[in-house]
Amino acid sequence: MDEAYLTGEPYQVSKAPGTSVLSGAINGEAVIVIRADKLAHDSRYAQIMIVMQEAEQKRPSMRRIGDQIGAVFAPLALLFAFAAWYFTGDSTRFLAVLVVATPCPLLIAIPITLISAISMAARQAIIIKDPTVLELLPTCRTAIFDKTGTLTLSKPELTEIILVDGIKRDKILQQTASLERYSKHPLANAIIQAAEKDSLALMEAVSVFEKPGQGLVGTVDSHEIFVTHRKKLLKDSPDIANTLPPTAVGLECIIMMGGHYVATFRFRDTPRADGKSFISHLGPSHQFNKVMLVSGDRESEVAYLADLLGIEETLASQNPEQKVAIVRRETAKAPTLFMGDGINDAPALASATVGIAFGQHSSVTAEAAGAVIMENTLEKVDELLHISSAMRRIVLQSAIGGMTLSVIAMGFAAAGYITPVTGALLQEVIDIIAIANALRLSLGFKIATDLNT
Repeated sequence: MDEAYLTGEPYQVSKAPGTSVLSGAINGEAVIVIRADKLAHDSRYAQIMIVMQEAEQKRPSMRRIGDQIGAVFAPLALLFAFAAWYFTGDSTRFLAVLVVATPCPLLIAIPITLISAISMAARQAIIIKDPTVLELLPTCRTAIFDKTGTLTLSKPELTEIILVDGIKRDKILQQTASLERYSKHPLANAIIQAAEKDSLALMEAVSVFEKPGQGLVGTVDSHEIFVTHRKKLLKDSPDIANTLPPTAVGLECIIMMGGHYVATFRFRDTPRADGKSFISHLGPSHQFNKVMLVSGDRESEVAYLADLLGIEETLASQNPEQKVAIVRRETAKAPTLFMGDGINDAPALASATVGIAFGQHSSVTAEAAGAVIMENTLEKVDELLHISSAMRRIVLQSAIGGMTLSVIAMGFAAAGYITPVTGALLQEVIDIIAIANALRLSLGFKIATDLNT
């Protein structure tokens, strides 16, 4: 069964009679009969949903940029207007100051920029569910990533072949792949893809037989090939233990030819091709000070990936409750970005300053996130970072620039150089300038990523 979205375990998990099954897990190729011995509200899926709901209720409220600027500008404008009236005794100046102080750059320019950015993101297969994501993403300084399905492809890759003396690597890989194309085992595709990568032509296989949990057997090129796992082999032939290589992290399968051990194939979860360049550019290009890998997977798998990608801080075997605690702790220090794709990531997505759901596998995850990356590539995440940075920059230019021009005009109005009617016309000019600047995002703006894949 595939439990990746619940536990972070990237590989399908074998289920024997009597073992437990998590609610929300996805069945593999074989038929399975399940007996429910718990009520729905006691299931693991329900527990995760409870944690997510608590995380959403405790999510800190974020003030929009317009609200922050308006909170300063509004009392300043009133104070300025009353001061002009008080010191000059001319109520017309009071009125003129208020007319030119109308905060239209906040009311018009900011929404235009936001809508332009949301539309641009949608064209790049990025769905913005919460507009504050675009405003807050450039302020994030800590990036926290899930492992399985986010920084990896959640599928095994053949990484090592251990051979006995006298056996040629290409030959045993070709023969095993020729047999594995008749199998539905999760490791079969990894072996076939490795053979195709080495341009090895597949041969005919006869007398193919596979019993779940026992292994795959068949005849290829007049040789009987048996593909099985260590536990099964040691159970049937304990004397072969000294012949096998030591156990290692990841998955493996044992290859027998004519009843004799010939090779061990080892597999790891496939990292994304653009993962290393994406992680390494977060600091220099987007001012992230800290990158963390937090996963429900095993320590060995997490450490292996972290070493490949250059991530120094890792936490493995973390359940959804622990992920939420980690995100809250880091958010208290600095704004956080959390990226994940599984149901077990939903509570952490809801707790982070910005939560980005990767892929379209789970509606629960998408509901908890502020943005959803529809295509499984980290390049789209980089595009979102650039869109949000450009949007925030243009928003601040339009809002602060418009307010600055209004403050200058307020000074002239207080001095009696601008009448209320002239102030109204001048304010329209300021609005046009702010709106024209806001439209730059949708008129001719090009998204340029800085990933080196």
